[in-house]
Amino acid sequence: MPVKKRYPVPSDIEIAQEAELRPVTEVAKDAGLLDDEWWPIGKYMAKIEYDKVLERLKDKPNGKIITVTAMTPTPLGEGKTVTAFGLGQALKLRGKNIINTFREPSKGPLFGIKGGACGGGYSQALPMENINLMFTGDIPAVEAAHNLCAAAIDASILHGNPLNIDPLNITWTYCVDVNARALRDVIVGLGGRENGYPRLAHYDITVATETAAIHDLAIGLKDLRERLRRVVVAYTYDSKPVTAEDLGVAGAMTALLVDAIKPNLVQSTEGHPMICHGFPFANVAHGNNSTIADLVALKLADYMVTENGFGVECGYIKFCEVVCREARWAGYDIWPDCCVIVASIRALKQHGGAFHLRPGMAYSKVKEAAEAENLPAVEKGCENLARNIEIARMTGVPVVVAINRFTSDTDKEIELVRKKALDAGAVGAAPNECWAKGGEGAMKVADEVLKALKTPKKPQFLYEDETPIREKIEIFATKVFLADGTAYEAEAQRKLRLFEKLDFRADGKPLTVNMAKTHLSLAHDLNMLGVPRNYKLPIRDIRASVGAGFYYPLCGVFPTMPGLPTKPAFLPVDVDTKTGKIKGLS
Repeated sequence: MPVKKRYPVPSDIEIAQEAELRPVTEVAKDAGLLDDEWWPIGKYMAKIEYDKVLERLKDKPNGKIITVTAMTPTPLGEGKTVTAFGLGQALKLRGKNIINTFREPSKGPLFGIKGGACGGGYSQALPMENINLMFTGDIPAVEAAHNLCAAAIDASILHGNPLNIDPLNITWTYCVDVNARALRDVIVGLGGRENGYPRLAHYDITVATETAAIHDLAIGLKDLRERLRRVVVAYTYDSKPVTAEDLGVAGAMTALLVDAIKPNLVQSTEGHPMICHGFPFANVAHGNNSTIADLVALKLADYMVTENGFGVECGYIKFCEVVCREARWAGYDIWPDCCVIVASIRALKQHGGAFHLRPGMAYSKVKEAAEAENLPAVEKGCENLARNIEIARMTGVPVVVAINRFTSDTDKEIELVRKKALDAGAVGAAPNECWAKGGEGAMKVADEVLKALKTPKKPQFLYEDETPIREKIEIFATKVFLADGTAYEAEAQRKLRLFEKLDFRADGKPLTVNMAKTHLSLAHDLNMLGVPRNYKLPIRDIRASVGAGFYYPLCGVFPTMPGLPTKPAFLPVDVDTKTGKIKGLS
C-alpha cells in the first residue's frame, strides 16, 4: 500500500504527499503493458502507445464496463470520482484484474468551486498535484490546436478573405482553461487594420470545445486527422460551411495533438493501475474520458471502471449515445455492463426541499439543514434518485446505487435510501465509505456490482442512426427529461433548418445529438429540483460539432465559459518555497 491510513482523515493533499508511490515501471507491468508499449514521464506517470496495445490484443475479448454516474447533484458534487476510485480499489482487493479510466482535471473547476478531480481521502489518483495541474500537457496541446484554428480564421479574413467567410457567422471560438467570465463575449481586431478585422468573438473553457471532444472521441491518429478535417468553423455569406481543411490548418492541429491522444498511466492510493485521459464537461460536451483510454483498458483488464460526468441524464446517457454509438461506427462493440449511481444524503435532502444550495453559495448557509437528520426530506428526494434509476434502466443495463456516506449521515437515512433504491428497480444498493477507508470502504458496493454483472445487459439506444434531428431532440426532451415537448427560439429554428438542408455526416452517418443543459436539474433550469414535469424544454440555439460527430442543442441559459465565485478555490493554493511542495489543493 503506498499510503498508510491515519485518523482523523487528513486533507487530500496531505494523504497524497505522504504516499510512497510505486515506480511507473511496476504499475505498467501490473497493467499488463509490455516494455515497448509505454514511455515514462518522470518516475510515476507514463504515456501508453495505444496502437501497439490494441494490435497485440485485438483478438482478446473485452473486459466488463462498469460506469459510475450520479443522481442529480448539488454544486459541490456527490462523490462520483471518489466512489469510482474506491470501487476500483475494492475490486482489486477482491483479486480482480481492474483498471480505472477517468478524465483529466480542468483548471476551471480546480480553481473555481469544486477543487481538484483526483478523488479524495484514501481513494485518490496519484500523483495528485501533477494530475490536477499541468499533468502531461494534453489540455495545453488541445488549447493550442483550437486557438491556432481560431487565429487562422481571423488571418484569412484579414488577408483578402479568399474563403468568403461571413464575420458575423463564425462558429469557432477561442478558448482558455480557466474560469474567465469576462472573455465570454469579446471584440477582437481592435487597434488598426494590422490587428485584424474587428468582430464579436467568444471564448469557451478549453474542455468544452469541439477540439477537446474530438481529442476524446478519436480512436487513432487517422481518425483524429479526419475529424479535424471536417470540422465546420464558419459559414460564407451564402451560408456554405467553411472547414478547418479549407483553412489549411487541420494538419497543423493534428501535429499538435500527436502525443496528446496517447493515454496517461497513473496509479491509485492503493497502487492499482489507472488511465487518466480526456477531459470534456458533461453539461456542454459529452462528459467522458477518451475512447482510446477505454479501448486500451478493456483489452488489458477484465474489469474497467469509468466515470460519467454529472448525472445519469448527462454523462451516462452521453456515454451510451455518443461514445458507444461512435465507437460502434468504427467497429468497436462497447456498452456498459453495470451502471453505478452515486447518491448522497445531502443531495436527496436538497431534492426533498430541505434547502437549495446554488452555485457560488457558501455551504455554511445550508450546512445545518444539510447535515441534520431529516427522513421526510430524504424520502421525498428519493423521487429524483428513482427517476435516475429509471433513465439508466432504459439503456438495458443493471443498476447499483452507491450511497456515498458523509460523517453526518445517520444509519436510518442510509437504510431508507437503500430500500427506496431497490424499490425503484436497482438490483443492489450499499453504502460507500472509501473516502475514509479506501478500497475496504467500498467492498459492499463492489460485491453488489459483481452480483449485478451476472445479469446480462440488453443494449438499447434511444433512437436509430437515421432518425431525423428534430425527432432525436424530441426523444431526449420527452423520454429523458420528461418535458411535454420542445420550444425552439428563433435562432434555434434557423439553425435547425440550415442543418436539415446541409445534412452533415460523420463517417457516412448522420450526426448524433449531445444535449447541452444544466447538470443541477433533470430539466433545463437549476431551480427545477426533484422530478420536473409539465414544462416545455426551451432550445435557444443548436450548434454543429461535425468533427466530434454530434449536434448540441443549448437548452435554457447557461454559459460555456464558467465564472469564478466570490471565494474561488485557488485562494488556499500556494507553494512551500523551501521544499517546492504544493499546498492547499483539494
